[in-house]
Amino acid sequence: MIKSAAAKNLDNEEFKLLENNSARVTFKKGEIIFKQDALSLNIAYLREGLVKIHMKGPSHEKILRVMKAPSFLGIPTSMGEKINQFSATALEDTTVCFIDSNVFKNFIYTNGKFAYEVILELCRNELFDYQRYASMAQKQVPGLVAETLICFSDKIYGQDHFNIPLSRSDMADLIGTSRESVSRVLSDLNNEKIIEIDSNEIRILNKDLLKQISEKG
Repeated sequence: MIKSAAAKNLDNEEFKLLENNSARVTFKKGEIIFKQDALSLNIAYLREGLVKIHMKGPSHEKILRVMKAPSFLGIPTSMGEKINQFSATALEDTTVCFIDSNVFKNFIYTNGKFAYEVILELCRNELFDYQRYASMAQKQVPGLVAETLICFSDKIYGQDHFNIPLSRSDMADLIGTSRESVSRVLSDLNNEKIIEIDSNEIRILNKDLLKQISEKG
């Protein structure tokens, strides 16, 4: 029942072919969905849940992106390489459909509207990454933490009260700073009554001021 924008452009026969060449798998929080350097044979479609995309670097792993359902995972690595170039791990209980790569590629070749929606999703993700990397290069830690909280509020949960699925260390890794710096900024925002923190539970109390901190960096 939960179709991607691309799959909505398949006719009944094509969608049946898609169903017959895919497998639905449920992952618990913390379980690896696919692993970097492993052979890639499928396109992963995030049907339900929340996932972090991360990559091994010279000294440690780097969180590249947090993705919520519905969305495709790993199209660049599955279409461009035979080996996964990054990993995906569930941040909460998550359901993923694994689609045979050859069937997926055939839809790209034969169904222009399907291909267009896939390209559109890739473009949106790429633009979001560009904006985030520009922020990381130009903003100070308070601005990056504020930006991250607003992103979770607006783009992931759609509300100002949520349980952030990342540890302080993961949040630091996502924005490119230290765990201590993230903890200090969160504590300052809490003390100034901009947010309210109870463990991983976040309530944004003054969103306008939080946005100002994010914009000024």
